Amino acid sequence: MKLSSIAGIFLAIFLSLSCANESKNNSSSENQLDKEPEEHEFTNMLVNETSPYLLQHAHNPVNWHPWSEETISKAKEENKLLVISIGYAACHWCHVMEEESFEDPEVAEIMNKNFISVKVDREERPDVDNLYMNAAQLMTGSGGWPLNVLALPDGKPFYAGTYYPKEDWLKILKHFVKLNKDDPSSIVEQAEKITEGIQSLEQIPIVKKETAFSLDELETAYTQLKPKIDFEKGGKVETQKFPVAGLWKFLLHYNYLTDDASALEAVNVTLENMAFGGLYDHLGGGFARYSTDEDWFVPHFEKMLYDNAQLIELYSQAWQKTRNPLYKQVVYESLDFVERELTAKNGAFFSSLDADTDGEEGKFYVWTADEIDTHLDGDSSIFKEYYNVEEDGNWEDEKNILHREKTDKAFIEEHSLSSKELKGILSDGKNKLLKERQKRTLPALDDKVLTSWNALMIKAYLNAYKAFDEKRFLDAALKNASFLNENVIAENGAVTRNYKNGETSIPGFLDDYAFVISAFIDLYQATFDEKWLFQARDLTNYTKEHFFDPSSGMFYYTHDDHSGLITRQKEILDNVIPSSNSEMAKNLLILGHYFYDSENKDLAKQMLQNVQKDLKEYPDFYANWAIVEALLVKPPFEVAIVGDDFNSVKKELNRDYLPNVLLMGGKQEGNLELLKGKFIEGQTTIYVCKDHVCKFPVTTAGEALQQINESGGFW
Repeated sequence: MKLSSIAGIFLAIFLSLSCANESKNNSSSENQLDKEPEEHEFTNMLVNETSPYLLQHAHNPVNWHPWSEETISKAKEENKLLVISIGYAACHWCHVMEEESFEDPEVAEIMNKNFISVKVDREERPDVDNLYMNAAQLMTGSGGWPLNVLALPDGKPFYAGTYYPKEDWLKILKHFVKLNKDDPSSIVEQAEKITEGIQSLEQIPIVKKETAFSLDELETAYTQLKPKIDFEKGGKVETQKFPVAGLWKFLLHYNYLTDDASALEAVNVTLENMAFGGLYDHLGGGFARYSTDEDWFVPHFEKMLYDNAQLIELYSQAWQKTRNPLYKQVVYESLDFVERELTAKNGAFFSSLDADTDGEEGKFYVWTADEIDTHLDGDSSIFKEYYNVEEDGNWEDEKNILHREKTDKAFIEEHSLSSKELKGILSDGKNKLLKERQKRTLPALDDKVLTSWNALMIKAYLNAYKAFDEKRFLDAALKNASFLNENVIAENGAVTRNYKNGETSIPGFLDDYAFVISAFIDLYQATFDEKWLFQARDLTNYTKEHFFDPSSGMFYYTHDDHSGLITRQKEILDNVIPSSNSEMAKNLLILGHYFYDSENKDLAKQMLQNVQKDLKEYPDFYANWAIVEALLVKPPFEVAIVGDDFNSVKKELNRDYLPNVLLMGGKQEGNLELLKGKFIEGQTTIYVCKDHVCKFPVTTAGEALQQINESGGFW
C-alpha cells in the first residue's frame, strides 16, 4: 500500500481520537494515583507494575494482566481470546468504564472465565496502542480511549471499539463468547483480514525518482493548508481545537523564509487566542490538552507534559520573532507550572495531571464569583472583569472558567488604569487564588517518567534559555539530560522508555531515540559542550543499526530486538507530537552538517522524498516534515564562534529567531572539522558559513547577523 493510502486512511485520525468520549463527568476518579486503601477485596497481576494507570486497575475484580510475552503465551496455552484494554492515567472516560464495568463483579466473571484480559498504558506502550488503534481505524473508521480490542490468543484483532456502558460491553462479550463456541473459524477469518490490512499499511515503498526541493513546493503546501486555518480565532477550522505546536512552528519557519505575512498572522492569532482562552491556566500556568469548543474557552482539563513542552518551545520562538510580552509571560508561567507540579527532585519530568478531581472534571480549576470575592477580600471587581467572571457563572453549575477577551492596553484604557496598577491587581489576585487553589483536592499525578517526553521538555527549557538568557532554564535542561544519561541511556546506546521508582522496564521506541538525539543537539548549541553533540551522533548510529529499514528508507518504530508484535510498524504522520521518522530525518540532516556526513544528509533527503507527495496534499499532517524540507530548500548557516567571548556572542545571536542557523564553537577550535583553523589569538571571531564555505570572518554578532540577513536565507 502506498504512503498516500496511509494518509488517506488516517487523515481523520487526529479528530476522531480527540472527540472520542470526552464530555461527561466521572464519579469514580480518585485524586492521588499512588494512594490506595489499605485493604482490598481484589488484587490482580497489575499490582506489581509501576505505571499509575495500570495501578489504578490493580484491585479490579477483572484478572488483568500486563502486556508481555508471558501473557500472550498464557492465552495461547489456555486457548483463550484476549481482551486488550488500552488507556492512560489522565483519561476521563477510562475512569468511567472502569467504574461501570471493570469494577463490576458480573462483568469480571465473564471476562475472567472466557478471556485473558490485558491492560495497557498507551503512554508506556505506544507500539501496542498504535497497532490496535490502526485496527480500530480499519474496522470502524474512528478511535479513541479507552480502546477496547478483542483478539485471538496470538494478538491478532477481530473487534475494536472505545468506551462502552456496562450493558453494551456485556452484550459484546457474550456475543463473541457464543460465536467463538459456535463458529470460531469466522473469528479467525476476520482476524486474518484485519491483520493483513494493518501489515499493508507498513509497506512503504522507497521513492527512487529524485525530487527537487524548492520554495515553490513549500508554497504549494502552505496554499493547501491556508483554507484550514481559522484566522479569526486561531488554530484550524474545527469544532474542537488542539494546539498542535508543530504546525505553528512550521508556519514561523515558513514566514522566516518567505516573509509571507499571513503565515505569521496565523501563528499570532493562534498563540494569542490560546493564551487568552480557558485552555490556558491563568493562575498556575500551563495548557490543558485541548479545547472542547472552537473558541479555546472550555478545556478538557488534563495537562500533559508533551503539550506544555512543545508550547513553551513555540512561545519562546514566537517571542524571538515578535517580542510580544504575552508570549514571554506564557513561557515563564508555564515553566513555573512544570517546575512546581511536574518535576521530580532528581530533575525528571512527570507525565500528566488528571482532568478530574473529587469525581468532577475541571473542579480544581473553576471558581464561583462568590469564591473569588471571598478570597480577594471583596476587592475583586477589576480581577473578575479582566477574567470575564460572571455572577451566575460563565460555564456550568454557576462556575467560571477564567479567560481573557481584551488586551492589557485595551483594558487599561477602558478602566483608566496605569499598567502598573493593573499588573499589581492581577498579581495579587492570582497569588491569593493560586494559594487557595492548592488547598483543594489536587488532580491526580501520573508520575511515570517517559524518555521522549522528557527530551521534549529539555528542548523547551533550552528554547526558553536561548530567548531569555535565564541560567536556571539551562540548569533544568542539563539536570534532566544528566538524569537520562544516568538512568535510561546505556553505555552501548540502548535507551529505555520509562522510569519510575528507580526502575526501567520497557525498551525504547524510535521517538525516545529521536527526541533525545534532538535534545542533545540543542544542548550542544546552548553550551558548546561537544560531549552532547558526539553523544547525539553515537545515538543516531545506534538507531540506524537497530531501527532502519533499507527497503523503505524509513525507520521502524520498534527496536529489531524488541519487536514482538504481529507487525513491525513505522510512525510517519506528524500529529500532536511530531512523528519519530520526521524528527529522525531532521536529526540526520543537522548532524550531517555538523560532521560533514553526506550519507546522513542523503538519507534525510530520501526520507523526505518518500513523503513529498503527501506533504503537499496533507501538510497539516506533515508539519515537521515540512520543516525538514525548509532546511533543505534553504540549508542552515553554520556559524562558528571561536574565542574567549564566544558565550556573549552566542547569547546575542540567540535572542533572534534564526531557525536555519546552527551554532558551534568555544574558546578554542574544538574537534569539529568546521572549527579547525578558525582560532585567532586575542579576539573572538565569527564565521558565517554554508555547506562549509565561509564568508569573511567578523568580530561582532551584529556583523554576523548582517551577513546572514544579506543572504536572504540563501548563499
